[in-house]
Amino acid sequence: MNLRPAAFLDRDGVINADRGYIYRREEFEFLPGVFDAVRELRGLGFVPVVVTNQSGIGRGFYAETEFSRLTEWMKQQFAAEGAPIEAVYFCPHHASEGRGAYRLDCDCRKPAPGMLLAARDDLNLDLSHSAMFGDRASDLEAARAAGVQSRFLLATNGTHPADPAVLPPGLCSAAFGNLLEAALSPQLRLLASARHP
Repeated sequence: MNLRPAAFLDRDGVINADRGYIYRREEFEFLPGVFDAVRELRGLGFVPVVVTNQSGIGRGFYAETEFSRLTEWMKQQFAAEGAPIEAVYFCPHHASEGRGAYRLDCDCRKPAPGMLLAARDDLNLDLSHSAMFGDRASDLEAARAAGVQSRFLLATNGTHPADPAVLPPGLCSAAFGNLLEAALSPQLRLLASARHP
């Protein structure tokens, strides 16, 4: 079986501006450079996979059907830009604020690694040669727990300052626009070329 490296992407704050509990198209603003970055990641041999906490579902702010409609539209935009997303994994749960069956201390809500491990099994991914791009420490903690070696923290709006203790040395992006530069870093080039000579 030929395992592939993934580029795991958080959604809010990485793909789109994080305005909290977004579920409508008119609220969804793609961040600058995101399509170019995903195209570049694909060119490097990485499989783009979105992994996103969506406790707004569990809290009753919007339904799974509304999230699914927005997700399908988002994927269509990426595909139209020549930067298709392989899959989207989401966690609707919250241990204390979820309603009904959504009130669950699950293994998929980041910082737990469940979404990444599910993607590994579904998509035949090599997590040890994968990369995670997130805007919160919980994104990096989930990646670390799943065995993802390359982890990038994107401080897109200054609200999530980089914590050097959770970053690979020298690989913290100051803003999302630097994702492309990070994707082209020598470490990621080496990983990609090792899997796709």
